[in-house]
Amino acid sequence: MNISVIGTGYVGLVTGVCFAESGNNVICVDNDPEKLRILHSGDIPIYEPGLKPLFDRNVKEGRLHFTNDLKHAVDNSDIIFLALPTPPMEDGSADLKYVLGVASDIAGLLTDYRVLVNKSTVPVGTADKVREAVAAKTQVPFDVVSNPEFLREGWAVEDFMKPDRVVVGTRSDRARQMMDQLYKPFVRSGNPVIFMDERSSEMTKYAANSFLATKITFMNEVANLCERVGANVDLVRKGIGTDTRIGNRFLFAGVGYGGSCFPKDVQALHFTANEYGYRFQILDAVMEVNERQKSVIVQKIQQVFGKDLKGKKFAMWGLAFKPNTDDIREAPALVIINALKELGAEITAFDPEAMAAVKKYYPNLGITYADSMMSALDGADALLVVTEWNEFRGADLQQVKAKLKTPVLFDGRNVFEPEEAQQAGFLYYSIGRLPVDGR
Repeated sequence: MNISVIGTGYVGLVTGVCFAESGNNVICVDNDPEKLRILHSGDIPIYEPGLKPLFDRNVKEGRLHFTNDLKHAVDNSDIIFLALPTPPMEDGSADLKYVLGVASDIAGLLTDYRVLVNKSTVPVGTADKVREAVAAKTQVPFDVVSNPEFLREGWAVEDFMKPDRVVVGTRSDRARQMMDQLYKPFVRSGNPVIFMDERSSEMTKYAANSFLATKITFMNEVANLCERVGANVDLVRKGIGTDTRIGNRFLFAGVGYGGSCFPKDVQALHFTANEYGYRFQILDAVMEVNERQKSVIVQKIQQVFGKDLKGKKFAMWGLAFKPNTDDIREAPALVIINALKELGAEITAFDPEAMAAVKKYYPNLGITYADSMMSALDGADALLVVTEWNEFRGADLQQVKAKLKTPVLFDGRNVFEPEEAQQAGFLYYSIGRLPVDGR
């Protein structure tokens, strides 16, 4: 099939590359000259494991193209995916100006039937707004479909190529047949393509992400209580995660969730509830607890080093909101850094992928960047682990101890076991487990 994807951000690029990998001819459109320069040079502007080999193969095979020419894409596509930003506004609502603006531009270019697909995460009722925006400028027949993505950063290629399910919102038989044909190669193992109306599809995306954010937040609350009663949250997680009614995913305690999806999607669903006069009390608690959780590690630091941290230097491992990505949107690390700096501390940070993004978007953050995880430790009073990269898990704690001024370790992602930290001679604080002192 002939497909265009408008927007080559995280979702748009993964979508375009994966559709090309299944044999479709894909045109990716973006108006950012620098991003197009990177793509045309044979590189990709995001870090996502497994994406670059597929990108290279499909560019070479001539199935994947990049342009700023929207008319060319509309003229040469049967299905047009809108993968555009929907950033949160101050009141928590999603900003639809990019989606509706591009929809209006497309309307003026239509000469024959096309299917417009909302791939962006959008509030309930957006398909209707897109339909109105297009219909206001053209008499050419078209359909608008809601097809939310369920991609985990760090696992996006696998999630796209082997989805648990595909959700498609449409009441058009013609659009349904085209979307069914498009997704057949991805569901050959029997996982479903679930068709529904557009509003239910839009709600499905927000409900899914908000539920997962709630699971994470619930476990963080359990972790905080575990520390008070002397329980171990890791054992509690195993005890409840093996219950098939609960499942073992998204039950890891830490310093709060971040990223491009959970924070803004929870806010957007909360806004929608308020808009319709409904108080979504669970989401009130989720947002409040998640913000509070980001300060837990700072409180532990103050327990050891005192309220005033002037003259103290801390090594931080991890800046991305999760491993296997360079995404720093809503990253807990940034909140922790700002809190520590306000208390007078100095910070040297290392992240395998996200340092360039922090330098670009937060040039005045006022921290030092290390060339390696071990060099970040030089002269530091303690180590903070904020992102659970696998390479951190394999660190030799004896070597870590030798580099630090004092053997103190604050583990915000429970990367290490308390016993191994104690045996290595550390004062060790984690999340949802009692501190241990091996000094």
